[in-house]
Parts: sequence; structure tokens; C-alpha cells
Amino acid sequence: MLTFIVAIGDNFAIGKNNDLLWHFSKDLKRFKQITSGSTIIMGRKTFESLPSILPSRHHIVITKNKDFVINDERVTIFNSKEELLAFMKDSEEYFVIGGGAIYKLLLPYCSKIHLTKVHKEYNADIFFPKLDYSEWNCREEETGFINDDKTTSYTFLTLERIINEKQK
Repeated sequence: MLTFIVAIGDNFAIGKNNDLLWHFSKDLKRFKQITSGSTIIMGRKTFESLPSILPSRHHIVITKNKDFVINDERVTIFNSKEELLAFMKDSEEYFVIGGGAIYKLLLPYCSKIHLTKVHKEYNADIFFPKLDYSEWNCREEETGFINDDKTTSYTFLTLERIINEKQK
């Protein structure tokens, strides 16, 4: 099963200059809790933006760059969506963590989204693809404020894709 985990602004912004738009510790804790012990999938730029290989996770990197090599058993590299899909096992959950091009590439295969909506518009150069919310059921929802002065609110959502007869 392919699951996305992403934080977006009101304008679907997710990043700028290959970096996150905000530091939101509760969201980072949620990310760690959800993805620990799992396989995470990302593009090369997202991988290169990480401070290091994230502990307790296997990393899959999708890149068109056939010369991109990481000599670490915790990292697997694929050069196409087709290679990735052939590798995946139906019984396992895989978490897509970015970036924008990878979310767009894999959205048709996504069954679930752990979505953090930060209720503010951001100046960004990386965006999450627009969602048709009629294709998704909300299974969990939690709201609160990012900061103590309560100027920016957030919503944690868990969305599950509605499967119609054509998709079975």
C-alpha cells in the first residue's frame, strides 16, 4: 500500500529552495511516529535535503540520474516508477515523503494520505498536487495552533481513497 505523508500550506505549498517552509515540532514528531520502522520513498532532491539517513527506516530514492549512487544498505535507488512498482509488495505499507514531482508521479497509486494542513499561504517553489477531496474519506482530524501566539493553525488529517468499482 502506498501512503503519502505531507505538510502543505493553504496554497498547496510544500517547500522552497529544497527546504521545508516551517518548523513545526508536533508535525515532525507525527512524521517520526508514523514512519519509524517503515520504508520511505522520496525523490533525489528530498533525499539530498535530509541531514542524514533517517534512523529506523529503509529509504527508497527515485531518480532519473543513473549515475546517482549511495553505498548504504539502508538505501535502494530506482530510476523509474515502473521499477518501484515492480519492487513493492502488496502486503507492506510504503510512505512517500516528497518531493513535489514524486507526489505527482505516485498520486494515482496512493491509497492513504497523512496530511498536515498549515492554514496560511506560503511563497514556495514546490507544491503538492491539487487533491479532488471527493475521492477521499477523512478518517481522522485534529486541529490546533502551531505557535503559542495562536496566529497560525493546523489540521492533521488522515484521508483514505474511496475505491469505486472501476478501480477494483
